[in-house]
Parts: sequence; structure tokens; C-alpha cells
Amino acid sequence: MKKLVMSLLSGLAGLALAAQTPAEDTVKTSPVLLSLQDALKIAMSENISVKVADMEISRTKYARKGTYAALYPQIDASASFQRTIKKQVMYMDFDLGGASPGSGTGSGAGTGTDTASSSSSASASGGKPSLGDGIEVGRSNTWSAGISANMSLVNAQLWRQLKISGEDVELAVEKARASRLEMINQVKQAYFACLLSKEALKVYQMAYDNALVNLELTQKKYNAQKASDLDLTRAKTTLANAVPNLCEAESSVFLSLWQLKAVMGIDLDTEIEVSECLEDYAADMESCLEGDYSLADNTTMRQLSIQAAQLADMVKLQKAAYAPTLGLGFAYSYSAMNNDFVFKEYKWTPYSYVGLNLSIPIFSGGKRRSAVNQARVQAAELDLQRINTERQLQISIRQYLNQMETGLKSHDSAVSALQTAQKAYDIASKSYEVGRSTLTDLNDAQYALIQARMAVNQSVYNYVVAKANLENTLGADLTGEDGEYQLK
Repeated sequence: MKKLVMSLLSGLAGLALAAQTPAEDTVKTSPVLLSLQDALKIAMSENISVKVADMEISRTKYARKGTYAALYPQIDASASFQRTIKKQVMYMDFDLGGASPGSGTGSGAGTGTDTASSSSSASASGGKPSLGDGIEVGRSNTWSAGISANMSLVNAQLWRQLKISGEDVELAVEKARASRLEMINQVKQAYFACLLSKEALKVYQMAYDNALVNLELTQKKYNAQKASDLDLTRAKTTLANAVPNLCEAESSVFLSLWQLKAVMGIDLDTEIEVSECLEDYAADMESCLEGDYSLADNTTMRQLSIQAAQLADMVKLQKAAYAPTLGLGFAYSYSAMNNDFVFKEYKWTPYSYVGLNLSIPIFSGGKRRSAVNQARVQAAELDLQRINTERQLQISIRQYLNQMETGLKSHDSAVSALQTAQKAYDIASKSYEVGRSTLTDLNDAQYALIQARMAVNQSVYNYVVAKANLENTLGADLTGEDGEYQLK
């Protein structure tokens, strides 16, 4: 009985688990619907390039703080120990007046000053040391410890460097803005690619469904001996040809979604789905050839302007090398010398000073002049680069505007062609059902309908892609300063 009850309980548990599994899988695999704005908001917080750009801003801010630290006193502590291997010898060019080299306070182990005696020399000079004799000075162990402080009072180069470091932070902020603009453009491109692949899948799915219906109709007519073997074979061939296009369209949808997830910075295993379609953007298509397309918000031009200001300050920085510098210095230390390691008997001697240090540049072999000329040449190069970049950007703006105008005109023409193709396909389909047209006519009408639908989708896609590139060039996707950005 116990075994029977256990087997029943295990069976009921298995049924309960099997009943819960489909629901859990449904929740797990349910895709998240994303609009373009949703995708952009997620990418603003999850994209890797944006995170790196923000870290670069933090790095330059720390570098700026490090530059400002040069304005404060630099305080250092030091300690040293020195063991003398061979003592220095001191020579004196005067007569000691009969004093023996070993007399006085300079001898003895207590003082640490030893005498280099030469008895033969002394006897040769009548008991007086020779002028060539030397006296060893110093002790075997030397200890010292102290603290020092230095502060720059007048330094024109340092002040100019502080301004350049501030411009470094400004440049890093602009580069972060450039990373966000590029990321937004990539998300837009990937999102629009998803919309186009979805529309292509719809078109090829419709073509497959039509080919399947036509095959069934042809099979019925063939069974009723109203269609030939050639018509049946063509219908099967048309259906078979529709399968690869359908599979390729499905693969394009998956790849475009993976690309969108990659640029958004989310896990590739996350199930997402775009909630919009290209028709939503077709209503907003309009001519944009007229208007003021200024490059004031273009990130490349902004970066070049900041770099130009940096180079102008760099010229002044190099010129400041000609100016004198004035610094304040202070030091306080203790030192002791002895021949043993009995620290309690050491006699520590203090030493301290405070003073001003004035440095006046006079001659450096033309080094400072060369540095100034080099900075001037770099500034001239950047100015030429700015002019060329502005020209290229103006060409890009006109190119994008032309692409938008072409997409708008193509869309109007494609919509008219789609209406005609749809009408032709409906007529050909009805005519084939009643036997007044051939399967070839129906296939031609279906092919024209597919081309017309794809042309409509492609024209909208070309327009929105060109518009996204234009907005990226103009820097119109972001507003805000100091690293705080908001989507328009």
C-alpha cells in the first residue's frame, strides 16, 4: 500500500510539473515589444561605447585635478642610512707647527676621526708632518630624516597648463556626446533594418500563400482536365521558388534583431520584437530641401573648435617658457653620525632652511623658439583640417537631403505602381479561376506585385535612413550640456 501511494503521489507531481512547464516557457520566451524610443533609451544606459565615453570623462576630470594640485605646496618626508666603506681624506696645505698628526680632538675611537700617519715623512721633516699627508674624516654610519616643502609662486606655464587641462575635460565631454550620437545612429539603422526585413517577410509570405492557393486551384483544374501538365508543373515550380525567398526573409529578420540587440548592449538571448512598421514612418515623409542646416551642433566641428583653442593656448604655453619662475622652498631635517649601532648614545643634529628660488631663462639653444614655431604650425594644420572637414560635411548634408528627396519621389511612384499591380493581380487571379488567362499571366502579375510592394518598403527605408544620417551629421539627436543628455 505504501508503494502504491508513493507511486500515485509521484505521478501527480509529474502531471503538475508538466502542466506548469508550458506556462513557464510561454512567459520565458515571450518577446519584449520595443519602439524606436524604447530601444534608444535602453541603449543610452547599456551601450558599451557610451559607458567607455563616460569613464573617459571621469579620467580627464581626475587629470585636471592632478594639474591643479601643482598650485598647492608639495610636501615630502625622507629618511636615509649610509654606511661608509672608504672614508674621505682631507688634505691641508699649511704647517701644523709641531703638532703631531695624532694629537687633538681629531683622534680616538670616540670621535670617529682617524689620523693617516706617516712616520717616515715626519722623521724626514724633523718631527713635523709633511704637507702631502691627509686626514680621514667622517664616521662609518650616517643617519638622516626630515621633511621638505616646495611651492610655486610665479609660473606662467603652469597657469596656462591649467587652462589646457580644463579644455581636455571639455573635449572628453564632446567626445562622449559623439559616442552617443553614433550609438543613436547605429540603433536607428538597426531598427529600420528590422522593419524592412519584417516587411520583406510579409511580402514573401504573401507570395508563398498565393503560390500555394494557385497550386491548389491548378491541381483542381488538372483533376477536372481543365489544366495541362505544364500548368501543374509551373504551379509547383512557383511554390518551390517561393520557399527559399521565405526562408531567407526569416533569416534576415533574426539577423537584424541580433544586430539591434548588439548595438543596444543587451544580452543576445533576450527575446525582443519591434512594435512599429515602415508604414508608420511613411506618413511623416516630407521634403526637406529647404531650411537652415547649420553645423553648429556637429560633434566633429565642436571637437575641432576645442582643439583649436587648445593649440592657441599651447602657443601661449610655449611662449610662457621665456618668463621667469619663482618658487618657495622649506626643509627641516635631523642627522646623526657614529661608528656603532648604539642608538641611545647618538647625538642628533637639526638642520633647516627656508628660501626663494628664482629661475630666469636666458639661453637654451633655440629649443623654446622651436617649440613655439611647432605649436604655430600645428594650429595652422588644424585650421586647414577644419575647413576641409566643413566642406565634406556640407557635401554629406546635401547628399542626405538628395537621398531623402529621391526616397520621397520614389515612394509616391511606388505607391501608385502598387495600386496598379494589386489591381492587375486581382484581375489575373479572377481570370485564371474562370479560365480566361493562363498561369503564366498570373505569375507575371504576382511578380509585379511583389516588386511593387518591395519598392514601397525600400523607398520608405531609404528615406528614414538618410534622415537618420542627416540628424547624426547635424547633431540634432541630443540636447543638453555638461554630459547630461536628453533625447529630443
